Amino acid sequence: MQHCIKLYITLFTLILMGTYACKKAQLPVDDADEIVSPTMGTRKQFTLDSIFLYAKQVYLWNDVLPGYAEFNPRQKYAGMNSDITAFKKELFDISQLKINTATNSPYELPVYFENPKYSNLQVGRSLPGTSAGVVNPGTAVLAGKLISTGSEQVAYIALGSFPKLSTTKTALDEVFADLASANPKSIVIDLRRNGGGYLETAEYIANLIVPGSLNGKVMYSEVFNSAMQNGTVPILKHQPYLDANGKTTIYNGRNATMADVDYSVAGNTYKFSKKGNLQSIQSVYVIVSAQTASASEMLISCLKPYFDVKLVGEKTYGKPVGFFGINIDQYSIYLSSFLIKNANGWSDYFSGMQPDVVVKGVDNPLLGDPDELCLNAALSLVNGTRILTANKLATTGKTANSKADLLQVNNVESVMLENRLRLRK
Repeated sequence: MQHCIKLYITLFTLILMGTYACKKAQLPVDDADEIVSPTMGTRKQFTLDSIFLYAKQVYLWNDVLPGYAEFNPRQKYAGMNSDITAFKKELFDISQLKINTATNSPYELPVYFENPKYSNLQVGRSLPGTSAGVVNPGTAVLAGKLISTGSEQVAYIALGSFPKLSTTKTALDEVFADLASANPKSIVIDLRRNGGGYLETAEYIANLIVPGSLNGKVMYSEVFNSAMQNGTVPILKHQPYLDANGKTTIYNGRNATMADVDYSVAGNTYKFSKKGNLQSIQSVYVIVSAQTASASEMLISCLKPYFDVKLVGEKTYGKPVGFFGINIDQYSIYLSSFLIKNANGWSDYFSGMQPDVVVKGVDNPLLGDPDELCLNAALSLVNGTRILTANKLATTGKTANSKADLLQVNNVESVMLENRLRLRK
């Protein structure tokens, strides 16, 4: 999903040693003389403090967060006996503060009770610098073939997920080599069951699709909040930075921390680098559903500035954000931390991408069958037998995203290792 991102935090190392005296302590202050948090407390209290203080600096929409004294997490969640319930409730409350003016609802409006749409907290610690994503992304290429429609050969590929590139590169290269043999002008990408995975793999697929003329053009950018971009996030000094092999890295003569990462837009802009021999694509048709999310949506978004892209199926999940894991005591927290913007600066698909042709297909379609409802609708757009109207065309059947579909996407979020953050030069 995203780049979904990556980290882990140990803000208060002492909390691993047990509980603390609850007596009143002198309060530290920041540069603005604002009360930050007490220096003494219980393990639960320190964790509550940490969740808020990290959000205050790292959260994408941190501009709406009040000061520590006003939010007062220790008092606000003191009545909850279960620690994990208190921590998740705090994260949920934080996630609901930023309102999307286009919908008058929170950007992280939950798809099920009191669970943020993007941010999440899990029991267990993550490796610093890694992202959260889909567990066991599985098989990338579900089907690939050339389909004749009218006088044109159309490339068709169904992608079930984006596993680690090293495990699927050969299969991707082979199927795209076969597709390139006919020099198709149009490609149908079937992402209806693709909840995301490794961004590196999604990027590689984009580079297989685009022509060489796009080399060096912007694919997408990750945009953090202004404090992250400016490097004024001292709290991240408590998080070690690890390389792609999970090893500590020396930076300016010391072990690097996540505060040393380059969070600038320029440092997190990814560009096209053509792969394979397919050079003929001019139009892109994508089959989507409520399960199309994260890295799948990024793939669609990054192609939009350069191709005539049409969507067929149902509205996508809507996840134009990424995050990295932060370790707090025995938990890892994933705060929405950056927007994923395409070359045109577009990222406004929080509620999902609306299809150009709404189609509700069957649960287990025969992938690659020209008579299957969704693929047939896409092919009819290619050969011109279906004309788009301002009201959009729809087939019969359910056309709204089901709650079950949304829950399935939201529930597959777990730990996936992908280290993409880079240190400042």
